[in-house]
Amino acid sequence: MSGFIIALISGALMSVQGVFNTEVTKQSSTWTTSSFVQFSGFLACILIWFLTERDQSFLALAKVSPKYLLLGGILGAGITFTVIKSVASLGPAQSAMIIVAAQIIVSYLIEIFGLFGAQKSGFQWIKCMGVILFVAGIIIFKWKS
Repeated sequence: MSGFIIALISGALMSVQGVFNTEVTKQSSTWTTSSFVQFSGFLACILIWFLTERDQSFLALAKVSPKYLLLGGILGAGITFTVIKSVASLGPAQSAMIIVAAQIIVSYLIEIFGLFGAQKSGFQWIKCMGVILFVAGIIIFKWKS
């Protein structure tokens, strides 16, 4: 149950952040905003690490394998940029639905094939139907607006 609640909070935070970042971009620029978002996030993470996990060394990152797993920050910069652009172009609701649809599709493929160290689950028609229904909902949402 806690995972479900945390996921709900994550989705809500992502939606609010997307709108905040888009509005800041209107008053500055995309990469200025993205840099600020990443830098302020870095500072927040360092502070939280210092208060809660300072006994855990950053040197543990040198042992991470495979090394491509360390590209999360670079992906984060891409996420920030693309969310800003999609919210500005499509609006918060439509961009969020398309972003979530892409997340579901890519996550399901990662799960099916066991990519990037994820546990392999195999294809299930019921999950595929859920994805199709979700995408149909997006089409209906767009068609009606």
